Amino acid sequence: MVEFAHGGPVGSGAIRAKPEDFRVVEDIGYAPSGDGEHLWLEIEKRGMNTVDVAQRLARLAEVPVRSVGFGGLKDRNAITRQPFSIQLPGREDPDCSTWDDESMRIIHAARHHRKIQRGRLAGNRFELVVRELEGDRNELEQRLRRVAELGVPNGFGEQRFGGNNIARAHRLFRGELRRKPSKSKRGFYLSAARSLIFNQVLARRILAGTWNRVLDGEIVMLDGSHSTFAADTSDLEIQARCRDQDLHPTGPLVGEGDSGVTGEVAALESEIIAGQQELAEGLIRFRLKTDRRPLRMRVIDLDWEFDGGDVLVLRFSLHSGCYATAVLRELLEYRDASHDT
Repeated sequence: MVEFAHGGPVGSGAIRAKPEDFRVVEDIGYAPSGDGEHLWLEIEKRGMNTVDVAQRLARLAEVPVRSVGFGGLKDRNAITRQPFSIQLPGREDPDCSTWDDESMRIIHAARHHRKIQRGRLAGNRFELVVRELEGDRNELEQRLRRVAELGVPNGFGEQRFGGNNIARAHRLFRGELRRKPSKSKRGFYLSAARSLIFNQVLARRILAGTWNRVLDGEIVMLDGSHSTFAADTSDLEIQARCRDQDLHPTGPLVGEGDSGVTGEVAALESEIIAGQQELAEGLIRFRLKTDRRPLRMRVIDLDWEFDGGDVLVLRFSLHSGCYATAVLRELLEYRDASHDT
C-alpha cells in the first residue's frame, strides 16, 4: 500500500452508495471526423462494464467483438459516458434507436475513419458523491486546497491487484499454473507485478519526502503526456516547473531495456527491484519493455460542495491512467458501499 503524502485522511464516508454517486466522462482527446467506415457511438452506461457494452454492441451490429473499439476500461458500479467505435465497412448505419434500455443509452452517433484504440485516451472527468460524511469541514477544505495545489501520489489502486494477481504472477513465473492463462489474464498478472514494484518505489519516496521533487539522476515526464527527459537538478527552471506540476518525477515500470535513471534515483530503484527479483526477472523474461510512470498526479479543476452535513460532492479531472480513489484516500477513509451485502 502506498503511503499518505498529506498526513492521512481527515474524515470518513461512503462512496458508490448508488451508481449515480460515481460519474465518469471519458475524454479520448479528439472528436469523430464525420465520415469513414467506423460508427462512433457515445454511450452512457449503468450497471455494465466496458467489455459488457462492447460485447452487446457486437451482437446488435452483427460484427465480431474485435470490430468494436474503446479507449478505457470502466467498471459497472458507476454512471459512465464513453465512446465506442464499430467497424462497418461498406454498410449503412444500423438503426441504433432501438438499442437503448435502462443500462445503456446512446448519446450521439457519427462516423469516423479509424477504430478507437485501447489505452489511447486523454483522461477522465469525475463527479463523486461521498455520503455518511464525518469529519471537520474546515480541516477537510484545507486538505482539498492542498490536494489541488500539490497533487497526490500516482499509485496503482487496489483494483489493479485483483485480490491474488501477485500470487498468480509468481506462479506464472515459476511455471506452476495448472492451466496456461488467457492472454488477457496473463496481462493482468504482469501488470500487477509491475504495479507492485512501482508502488514500493513510490512509497519509499513519499516517506523520504521526495515523491514530488526532482532528484539526482531523475527522469521526468511532462504533465499530461508520455514525453520524458533526463532532468538536471541544478536547473532552477526544472525545479520551478516541478513545483508548478508542469513536469513530474517518475518511477519504474520494470521490463527489458535501460530505465535511463542514474545516481540517487538508480540506487533507490535498484534496491527495491532487487527485493522483488522474481517479479522483475519474470517481467523481463516475458519481454515487457521498460517504461516510466509519473510519481505524482495533478488533480485538475478540483471543486467541491457540501450538501447538508453529511454529503460531499467532488468534481475533478485526471489524466489517463490515474485513479480517482488515489485522490479520495488523501482526503477520507472511505468505504465502497457497492461491496456491501
